[in-house]
Amino acid sequence: MNGVVIIDKPPGLTSHDVVNRVRRILHERSVGHLGTLDPSATGVLPLVLGSFTRLAQFYTASEKTYEGVIRFGFATDTYDAEGEPTGPAQNVSLTLEQVKELGRRFQGVIEQTPPPFSAKKIHGVPAYKLARKHKEVTLQPVQVEIKEFEILSVEGDRAHFRARVASGTYMRSVAHDMGQQLGCGAHLESLRRTAVAEFSLAEAHTLQDLEIAFKDGHIEEFFIHPRMLLPLFPAVTATEEMAARIRNGRTVNLPEFSRARQVKVFQGQRELIAIATRVAGTLFHPKIVLITDAKAQCSEKA
Repeated sequence: MNGVVIIDKPPGLTSHDVVNRVRRILHERSVGHLGTLDPSATGVLPLVLGSFTRLAQFYTASEKTYEGVIRFGFATDTYDAEGEPTGPAQNVSLTLEQVKELGRRFQGVIEQTPPPFSAKKIHGVPAYKLARKHKEVTLQPVQVEIKEFEILSVEGDRAHFRARVASGTYMRSVAHDMGQQLGCGAHLESLRRTAVAEFSLAEAHTLQDLEIAFKDGHIEEFFIHPRMLLPLFPAVTATEEMAARIRNGRTVNLPEFSRARQVKVFQGQRELIAIATRVAGTLFHPKIVLITDAKAQCSEKA
């Protein structure tokens, strides 16, 4: 089963939990995700199935969009609502303009220290494993980019926001750092991811709906059309001869795509067979081949 399906991740599950559930629901061992969501967070979690797991390499730097709530008044050790307070709560009275002004300091390319409870590794060990054992966690600041950060409203000690960020940005750290700058502490109370790369909530499905669709034989309706994947890559529909060369890992001549660095190669309208990379002039070599057997078809037409 080859394809991409978007799950609306519920709270309380890790991204790996969702992957395991989908493996059981679809009876498909090869399932991966395109960007971890914290257990308490909800929203867009794109999953790649079958040979399409090889597409994950093209999504490692994907842009993400979030909506959420920052609560001011106290910080937590995890930088979110799941953690323990690191100090007594303070009474906070904030104005919309005050928080908007603070938020403007976090737009653009900034230095950010990842949360101690994160998957960042220290000498090969994930930081969260050390933090859970109450061991010292020292993470170095990294450069991240927050392309948009809009404070939508302020209600008491809570600020509602929308953010569009480059890969590697922690909204938990943004909340924590905002609290530090105000001197009152803060943490990320809730977070919902509304988009990853070209995928949005409009295409997302619950795990329950996925299971029902599979049992009813309508799972193909949940798959993203392959031509919608990687929209920045031009799509070429291969002839039989070209498809045979691609499937065998051989170069093909694509003069009409001489300016493209990479292209999606289709056989017919719906069968994505490879991603090809320009090697010289108008010659393209398959970087990954998704279907090698000329008779093979996607077990579920997306």
